[in-house]
Amino acid sequence: MVDVADVATVKSALREQRIETPSWAFANSGTRFKVFPQRGVPRTAEEKIADAATVHRFTGVAPSVALHIPWDRVPDFRALRSYAGDLGVEIGAINTNVFQDEDYKLGSVTNPDAGVRRKAVDHLLEAIGIMQVTGSRDLKLWFSDGINYPGQDDLRDRQDRLAAALREAYDGLGDGQRMLLEYKLFEPAFYATDVPDWGTSFAHCVELGEQATVCIDTGHHAPGTNIEFIVAFLLRAGKLGAFDFNSRFYADDDLMAGAADPFQLFRIMYEIVRGGALDPAYGIRFMLDQCHNIEMKIPAIIRSVMNVQEATAKALLVDRDALRSAQQAGDVLGANAVLMDAYNTDVRPLLAEVREDAGLDPDPIAAYRRSGYQERIETERIDGQQAGWGA
Repeated sequence: MVDVADVATVKSALREQRIETPSWAFANSGTRFKVFPQRGVPRTAEEKIADAATVHRFTGVAPSVALHIPWDRVPDFRALRSYAGDLGVEIGAINTNVFQDEDYKLGSVTNPDAGVRRKAVDHLLEAIGIMQVTGSRDLKLWFSDGINYPGQDDLRDRQDRLAAALREAYDGLGDGQRMLLEYKLFEPAFYATDVPDWGTSFAHCVELGEQATVCIDTGHHAPGTNIEFIVAFLLRAGKLGAFDFNSRFYADDDLMAGAADPFQLFRIMYEIVRGGALDPAYGIRFMLDQCHNIEMKIPAIIRSVMNVQEATAKALLVDRDALRSAQQAGDVLGANAVLMDAYNTDVRPLLAEVREDAGLDPDPIAAYRRSGYQERIETERIDGQQAGWGA
């Protein structure tokens, strides 16, 4: 049973929670087979930011939006920053793209061609320049680099090239800025990926220094991987910088956060709470990284934010004293029961109260549907080229 004082503490933590939305999630997307366009999809970076601001308006916990370069490149990033501020949001992490140019067929920063590597690193440095203008703290890096066949390239050489590129970008960071190094088990490389797991990312970040941290993408692991262990390890080492929240069931990772395995999301968020890392002052950037191929964009993102909130609320309700007592006593079933009691709690009424206390509608999805925003953007965004991820 949670007493009134504890509920007040939980509600306070939930009010302070921050979840970053991705600009590309508002754009058209799909699989390698087909992109299904939707009505009302943004055509410009400004319209993506307007949609992100709408998510924040109905959830109250999504005040920043990540950009992806070159998808979100504009002539004047200072003006874009001002535009976002006028809508009540700010520019978050700057994501780089070194995986779609023809030159990157055999890799970007690990390509055997020095000229291609130079092009890729210059793009990373360009992103740092954009950070300076937009006020962003975080440079987000993901590399599709890898090889498809044994012997195609030298595995050790590729790690050396990767380290050199990361070092040059790292040395370009300003005070208070960070590098977030993501990883992915496989795809598009199918034999060996150059940054395939958290351990590889961690090793490079340790080598680089304090401003380099690991970004955990919750969908980028082998089946059965204990992601909460990775969270606990990286928190202990002071090297967890960000999350890319999403869900996957088989291989791809673009389902809504918490959709495929909400219990896993709860376990992850418990380690965050247990590690004292939920407070925005701790510095972890909790981002969504997902694409909505068949569902409506904005409601799906709102739902994802709500899923993270629900997992967080349950994690905050864990009776940590009772859990510790059971653990110390070797009470295996008792300890597990403490976690399950929290997970099985219906936290939706609690979150509805948190929203009402903040002057928000207790049901963000219903409020969005009543707002008329979807109908308005479908009417207004008829001409021009819809944004997409360029596949």
